[in-house]
Formats: sequence, C-alpha cells, structure tokens
Amino acid sequence: MKKILITGANKGIGFETARQLIAAGHTVYLGSRDAERGQWAAAELGARLVQLDITDDASVAAAAQAIAADGGLDVLVNNAGIEARTEGNGVVDARNVTADIMRETFETNVFGTVRVLHAFMPLLERSDSPVIVNVSSGLASLTALSNPEFLGAGYPGVAYPASKTAVNMLTVQFAKAFPAMRINSVEPGFTKTDLNGNTGVQTVAQGAAIIVKMAQVGPDGPTGGFFYAEGELPW
Repeated sequence: MKKILITGANKGIGFETARQLIAAGHTVYLGSRDAERGQWAAAELGARLVQLDITDDASVAAAAQAIAADGGLDVLVNNAGIEARTEGNGVVDARNVTADIMRETFETNVFGTVRVLHAFMPLLERSDSPVIVNVSSGLASLTALSNPEFLGAGYPGVAYPASKTAVNMLTVQFAKAFPAMRINSVEPGFTKTDLNGNTGVQTVAQGAAIIVKMAQVGPDGPTGGFFYAEGELPW
C-alpha cells in the first residue's frame, strides 16, 4: 500500500479522493490550509493531517519535513486550487479580468503547485513507485475550448483555465525530467463543489474517480498524459 499526500483535501473532491484511497487500503496525508477543518476531515476519514498552505514556503517545507520524518511518500496529488469569481458568484470574463486576478489565481494553482513539487520531489525519488497526479480541468485544453461543440466552450473565464493550462505544461515537462515517475494531469469533470459555487453536474464521488485511478498506476502506467473518465484528452 502507498503513502499518499493530497493537497486541499479537507473538503470537496480532495476529501472524497482521500476517502476512496483510504478505503482502498492506502495511508493518506490530508493536506489542509485550515487546521480546524483539517482536523475534522482527518478524524472523519482516518487520515493523517498535514497543515499545508501551498502559497507559503515555510508551510510547504514544514509539511515535507513532517512527512519525511514519518517515513516518506509514494504519491502526490496536487488538488488544491481556486477559481476567480465575482461577489455574485459569477465567472470573471475576458472583459473584466485584471492582472491582479490572474496573479492571485496563478499564485495558488501554478506557483503553489510548483512549490509543492519542488519540496516533495526528493521524497518521491526515494519511492519504488512514485506517482504525481496534477488535478487539471477540461477547460485547460486549448483544443477543446476552441471547439464550439465542446461542452465547456461557452465558459467565459480566463484566469482559471489559463492556470490549468500552465499546470498541464508542468505535467509534460516534469514527466520528461523525471522518467522514473508516473506524472499525469487529470480532468475530474464538472463536479458540484465550492470551487464552482456548487453549479457542477457530477457528484464528488464521480469527480474523484479518475484521480483515484491515476494515483494508483504502477511503474508501467502512462506518464506525461492528460486523462478523464473516458480516456485521454487533447492538450
């Protein structure tokens, strides 16, 4: 069984992913920026709480040290992320997006992911079967979003899909740089969570399924790819 860290796991898809992986017999470190919510979630699931704010260098370094002291890590699930929305819970479109909104979104979704990757790579390299799952979005696909027949083509936001496209590039480049690891992006689907104001059409169980699947791939599994429930997605 594997030792797995999931960032942003105190609620939503991250929480459900932790639940399913624990049910499969794995040890799960539940990363949570909010200690109180994290304590509740970890107790509810039987996970090990790791207080982790991916936008903070010291927090990420402390989390890496704690997991190293506890025996190491086999799988990293980069799940934590944000989406820019207006006070009325609307998506910030191209007409209204600002540099500050882009910067705030990238600080978590991209720079935070890089920060976590940098801190945990040394632990993953010690594993016999290291895996990284970067939680992306179908909205990150330039091919899909350019196709008017794609279900999400009408999504008007800029910051969120741009940040997830950047995450996909991290997947491609890290997979080439670390060929012994299985590193992939996944699209959970339009899942009902706080991230999208609970407007999604899938349950968290449905959304978590592809993350759980890719977190458990073996050394002969795919790497450098972009996957959803039905197979591989175009970049």
